[in-house]
Amino acid sequence: MQAVSLKSKLQAFLTVAIGVALAGFALRGFLIPNRFFDGGVTGVSLLVHEFTHINIAYVIVAFNIPFIFAAAKLVGHAFALRMLWTVMGFGACLLLVPYPVITSDLLLVAIFGGVFLGLGFGLAMRGGAALDGIEVLALYTERKLAFTTSEVILGLNILIFAVAAIGIGMETALYSTLTYYAASRTAAYVVDGIEEYTSMTIVSGRSEEIKEAIVLELKRGITVYKGERGFLPGAFDKSEPVDIISTVVTRLEVPAVRKTVNRIDPNAFIVTSSAREAMGGILRRRVHR
Repeated sequence: MQAVSLKSKLQAFLTVAIGVALAGFALRGFLIPNRFFDGGVTGVSLLVHEFTHINIAYVIVAFNIPFIFAAAKLVGHAFALRMLWTVMGFGACLLLVPYPVITSDLLLVAIFGGVFLGLGFGLAMRGGAALDGIEVLALYTERKLAFTTSEVILGLNILIFAVAAIGIGMETALYSTLTYYAASRTAAYVVDGIEEYTSMTIVSGRSEEIKEAIVLELKRGITVYKGERGFLPGAFDKSEPVDIISTVVTRLEVPAVRKTVNRIDPNAFIVTSSAREAMGGILRRRVHR
């Protein structure tokens, strides 16, 4: 058990370290030399660096310190400590590592700068830490002012890009929004997994046949809930027991499940929704095989 724990801690450390190095590469190799920006606390730090010419390493560390204290109160001291060491490592990379400037092509900077930054942020989060205090700020604001996390992040980013448009130029601000989009999507893929899973709920009077087809033909796992169907307008008092089938598949497998269900019962009720994370079961065993 101790060996497993040590191995997991080492993996988390290496994941965060790689994330820090990639984020530093994105800033020094792409964004800063071309006066590009990102969202969140990193975006604010880049703006301050651009206007004051204070070393970006000091600015990023200083701006994240208040959010580290907030994280200790809102999330926990263990997370805050990991975030502290991660941000300090980020600052050290920006200060000491001689990253090369890769390109001055604006489109390449916007796309690949965002991709590398998203990889860095995503890997840091996968390792249980954070490189940007925006999520902590959003959590605090959500609790105090009843704004959602998305609303807080969107509001801050609109302000950042508006200031960039006024102070640096509209073209730079527009390219920087592309950088932010590339970074956020890449980070989401790293944190949630490249495979996108879909949860499917199926209600049918021929549930026995559908269960057999999904499990035996498609080799997928299912969960069955006991429910009732009916309660239609004009016949609200009429209902009957039914097995509600739930399964989680990759997005590429959704058409096959839908086709199989429609073949058995064209009138089956199917609801699909995005599943942010799926662990264990037949799904994970097949993916890693």
